[in-house]
Amino acid sequence: MPAKSKAQQMAAGAALAAKRGEQKVSELEGAARSMYDSMDEAELEAMASTKRSDKPRHDSQS
Repeated sequence: MPAKSKAQQMAAGAALAAKRGEQKVSELEGAARSMYDSMDEAELEAMASTKRSDKPRHDSQS
């Protein structure tokens, strides 16, 4: 599932880093923590790898 905004993509990237042990889980907040708890590594990879060029900073519809 692709990210709908840059903020969502960055949160997915932070959660992915924690899943891989590159960042402490205790440092995650908000959406990144929620994504870490509810998504597996493959889902986070797909969301974090979305191209950013055409994404808004925040998705106003969710």
